[in-house]
Amino acid sequence: MKKTMLFLVALLAAFSLVAASCGDDDDAEEVDSGDDGSDMADDGSDMADEDDSDMADEDGSDMADDGSDMADEDDSDMADEDGSDMADDGSDMADEDDSDMADEDGSDMADDGSDMADDSGDHEGISVAIVAPSAENDLAFTQSIVDSVERLDGISSHVITPGTFIVEDAGVALRQYAESGIDLIIGHGSQYGGLIQEIAPDFPDTAFAWGTAVDTFGLPNVSAYTAASDQGGYVLGAAAAELGSNVGIVGPIEVGDAKLYVDGFRLGAEAGGAEVNVVYTESFADVQLASETATGFVSNGADILTGTAQMTVGAISVAENEGVLWFGTQSNQTGAAEDGVVAASQVYRWEVALQQLVDDINNGDLGGSSYEINLENGGLQIEYGNWDVPDSITDLVDSTIEAVIAGDVTTRVG
Repeated sequence: MKKTMLFLVALLAAFSLVAASCGDDDDAEEVDSGDDGSDMADDGSDMADEDDSDMADEDGSDMADDGSDMADEDDSDMADEDGSDMADDGSDMADEDDSDMADEDGSDMADDGSDMADDSGDHEGISVAIVAPSAENDLAFTQSIVDSVERLDGISSHVITPGTFIVEDAGVALRQYAESGIDLIIGHGSQYGGLIQEIAPDFPDTAFAWGTAVDTFGLPNVSAYTAASDQGGYVLGAAAAELGSNVGIVGPIEVGDAKLYVDGFRLGAEAGGAEVNVVYTESFADVQLASETATGFVSNGADILTGTAQMTVGAISVAENEGVLWFGTQSNQTGAAEDGVVAASQVYRWEVALQQLVDDINNGDLGGSSYEINLENGGLQIEYGNWDVPDSITDLVDSTIEAVIAGDVTTRVG
């Protein structure tokens, strides 16, 4: 009996252990089932966030619907990688990304008028317009004013209407520039004086200038400028007489700085003992006529040629073909022929006169004055061509310039 009871107790204990073991396994399986089933939960658990985050990282998009922190981080990463901001709520990250983009592409996308936009429209100085009778690269009268305006300080922009030799066309251009609000309008030609006198009173807040001339018509917004071209002409004439004995001068129309240059050159060459012949073609622009005139000079023994105005390209071509020296004026004409043809040029540096005018306009004074460029103020300069210039010529040029400035020689007729 005792043995039987012990057997029953042992049997009950064994059943108890088996039951306990089965309960632990069931609990463990239930926990595993809970972990495996968490991916299916609808409440946006941490595990779901992690999986969604992984998906967002892998496919470049954010699948989360609840705008979680993890989604914000993913969107931020995407914005950094593709240069754009996908956030819809105007977050700080979006502001930073947009700012970076503005810095990188040189523009500001802001709608409130950025400093960069203000800078792009903020120009210091005045606007300048030029109306001229010939091409801006004519190596003569028009190019001299274009090159000079480009060297001015205190201007914000400049434009040009070239080739307006017909006065009526120039008048249209002058008035259109005034109507458009240009600050300083330059009529570069003595033929434009009547137009300036007529148009300037209609635009009292616009400054006008014209040349070569000295008359301002008594108008407070009109200035005039001229060149003492006889001075450089005399210097070049003296040099020409040292290099040759027979000079031919191709003149255009006997007015303004053209006449001054012709007179000065003739006086300088004659003072040096050269024979001088002058022909006025009565045209500033007739290249063929200038060529024919130069050819006539060479046929009659000329070994030096010179001339003025835009038509001189025809005469320079003759000098090159016939092997005679050329002396230029208004612009440096070295490039108009092969090396060794252009001996020297008198160059107009109009900025010496126009800089004062621009400064006055910037200070509120629109005109009423006349300006001159000459050897003394540096507005006229002698520039040599591409050839081996003898010391005797450079010494002669330097000493003649000094004599002209001192008033020791006469450079004008009458």
